[in-house]
Amino acid sequence: MIDVRELSVRYGSVPVLNEITLHVPAGQFLLITGPSGCGKSTLARVLAGLIPHAIAAELSGAVTVDGQDTREEDIACLARHVGIVLQNPASQLFHLTVAEEVAFGPRNLGLPEDDVQKRVAWALGATGLTGFEARRPAALSGGEQQRVAIAAVLAMQPRVLVLDEPTASLDEEGARAVLGTLQTLNRDLGMTIVLVEHRLASAHSLAHRLVIMDQGRIVRQGAPQMLLEDRALREEFGLRRPLAGPAAPWKSLLAPSPERTAGAEPLLALEGVAAGYGRQTVLHDLSLSLYRGEFAAVVGPNGAGKTTLALLCAGLLKPMAGRVRFAGGRPRPGRDVTLLFQNPAEQLFADSVGQEVAFGPHNFRRFDPDFHGEILAQADLAHLQERCPNCLSVGQQQRTALAACVALRPGLLILDEPTLGQDWTHLQQLMDFVRRLNRQGTTILLISHDYKLIYRYAQRVLLLDGGRIVLEGRPRRQPATSVQEEVSQCVSQPANW
Repeated sequence: MIDVRELSVRYGSVPVLNEITLHVPAGQFLLITGPSGCGKSTLARVLAGLIPHAIAAELSGAVTVDGQDTREEDIACLARHVGIVLQNPASQLFHLTVAEEVAFGPRNLGLPEDDVQKRVAWALGATGLTGFEARRPAALSGGEQQRVAIAAVLAMQPRVLVLDEPTASLDEEGARAVLGTLQTLNRDLGMTIVLVEHRLASAHSLAHRLVIMDQGRIVRQGAPQMLLEDRALREEFGLRRPLAGPAAPWKSLLAPSPERTAGAEPLLALEGVAAGYGRQTVLHDLSLSLYRGEFAAVVGPNGAGKTTLALLCAGLLKPMAGRVRFAGGRPRPGRDVTLLFQNPAEQLFADSVGQEVAFGPHNFRRFDPDFHGEILAQADLAHLQERCPNCLSVGQQQRTALAACVALRPGLLILDEPTLGQDWTHLQQLMDFVRRLNRQGTTILLISHDYKLIYRYAQRVLLLDGGRIVLEGRPRRQPATSVQEEVSQCVSQPANW
């Protein structure tokens, strides 16, 4: 079904893939993982024909997918055989409604309208989007956009489906729904699945084979369970130990928070706030206080309003009602608060990584060369500081954007899903640095679906649902279930992740 022989890819003078040979038989579920920047996304783009037809890159070797030579056939022809879901869903969404987005592919296949509508209904149901038909993709949360992109590709019903971190922005329920759909497509319809992922907890049990990449090469491959049981291998390539079972709901993972000392003045206070976009209200009568030196986390399902809350706290969105106070005044973006967006490409604009990280401090006359060097080292960007951010992997772009936020030394640092494209080694290194800043007085607000990350770093957790904070507590350190017990062990023994 997929035959890759001595494949090498270069972006200009930068080598990304180095003589990769890979055979994937029809009907196999292949899982690909490896450190950030190892070439996984580039391989996915080659399999779909985006390289060399749509992305400028130098390619050598041979790639055949479902009998089609990806160098000889154009993208229109390849799209009938192989579908791809990219890391950034916004890059492949362009219609005004979800229904039109999902119908676009089947209509271009020339199918009768009845068949188009059947495929649309099936794809939306498979991704948990029934009822979203009239919604605007641009108005959806990042996780919801990810599901729309997956549905649009599923509606084409290609024989090969390539997905690049499709669960990165999804809550647990959404991730389970998508992975369950992939299992059904693979098991019942015989679709060949190539899944690029860092989140291996559920995906590893579905895959027939695991491929581990590093520095543009395939370094190990075999049965997923066997490879992931090798602790030394996990530590070498920054892989996490998968959980023994499904993640428990947040309501069962939180214990009551201790009472805060009366009279403490909050750094950031939201008082009866309502917020949203146009006529759509996302947050309703929300009150929240964050204190100096606190490390808090916001969790909740896709569409709960987490990113809207982040924009509000950062001073980038005005409330419709209520009041937002920062140290008694209004938050000043950049000076008081910095925000890492879900999509790093939205906040990268300099010509090099080094210039990107230094831009804010120079602009505010706060540049410290020693601190600048420390940030680049902690983010593993020192060797990339002359590279253009737009030429990096998504994981490297995410670290660049986060380093630029940290470089401003804000009073409040907000991280909106910082796990995108990150292997555990890089993520832990960067988050340990963030925690050091926290211990020096920086307040951190982490937004994530990642159970393990929040258990390891957050002191206080806020559960957001339907635009309201429905529960507040601290991570429970003495869990009752076997799943929670494993999470607890990961907190106390991070080397096992």
